[in-house]
Amino acid sequence: MIGFLRRCDVTVRDLPFALLLFALALVPAWHRHGTRFSDLVPEQPFDWLGVLVIALECLPLAVRRKLPALALSLVAVGFAFDQLLGFHTIGGTALAVALFSAGAHQAAHRRAVMIGASLAYVGFAVVLDRVGPTGVGDLVFFYIVLAAMWGIGSALRRSRQAETQRRQQLEEAARAAERIRIARELHDVVTHHVTAMVVQAEAARYLTAAPDRLDTTLTAVTDTGRQAITELRHLLDLLNPGHGGELRALVEQSRRAGQPVELIEEGSSTAPPGGADVTVYRVAQEALTNALKYDHGARTTLTVRYGTQEIDVRISTDGSGTSTASPGGSGRGLAGLAERVGTLGGDFSAGPQTGGAGSSSRPASPSG
Repeated sequence: MIGFLRRCDVTVRDLPFALLLFALALVPAWHRHGTRFSDLVPEQPFDWLGVLVIALECLPLAVRRKLPALALSLVAVGFAFDQLLGFHTIGGTALAVALFSAGAHQAAHRRAVMIGASLAYVGFAVVLDRVGPTGVGDLVFFYIVLAAMWGIGSALRRSRQAETQRRQQLEEAARAAERIRIARELHDVVTHHVTAMVVQAEAARYLTAAPDRLDTTLTAVTDTGRQAITELRHLLDLLNPGHGGELRALVEQSRRAGQPVELIEEGSSTAPPGGADVTVYRVAQEALTNALKYDHGARTTLTVRYGTQEIDVRISTDGSGTSTASPGGSGRGLAGLAERVGTLGGDFSAGPQTGGAGSSSRPASPSG
């Protein structure tokens, strides 16, 4: 249920609170128990007009994050009618919630919204005082409370912005590290294969009198060149956005090697190339390699869940395979993955589980 709500539009997620406050304000036992500035304001009998006022006061909270300024304006109008008509319901709480949400989520024209809200409050205070004399101290105190709600929301907004900036810096650092690593791999691939081709081509010059050996040497040169092209293409593909196909190709490669792998993907990636997606690929690559070594032939499951704030990767086997590797691995591969995932602010774990082995990681993705 929680996962379903997270995938819903923000208005759908905020609607239940608005409906709950609306319903609570309609409870007869709680009428006249809300904010009250003046005992001299004539009270209205609670009828259909009161229901409309409460609806205007509470229901706009459904868009308090999507359209915070609009929600604040509508709630403020509802609050004003609530006070001027003498209903004084607990629906007035919506005004503080709307101000907090505006402080936290209003992106543009924040100063104008703040000034406009202050002027509207002054106008409301003047009208309220004419309807029934109201203590200045109460009005000032209530304004301070409302201003504090805006300030708390603003502080939360600054905190989120700082966290987003930190994540972006970590993501950029991870991309830079990945580019450096790929550059090193490119250097190694080119150096190794081209050197081998040069040596083999030089040897071929002295084999013209032995056609069989010459043909074998030239075939080796061709094979080495093809292998170099394949590895270069693989490295360059990691820099492309289409990483889902690369992940599926990795799974297919493991299947051809005798490992029955089931790939489960939920959601879609929004991470830029060279960042969290590359880490997902490396985690899957290392885990599937270990599955081939230590649980060869076992049923293997690779699950990748793309969320808005993180990517959850889980790889596990059922323990029914056989080990084809010598005991006592170096552990450098897992240590490197833990460091890579940690750079993105994520968590990594690997180890035996009931009936098999598994690993999981949560590389952080850019927040939106």
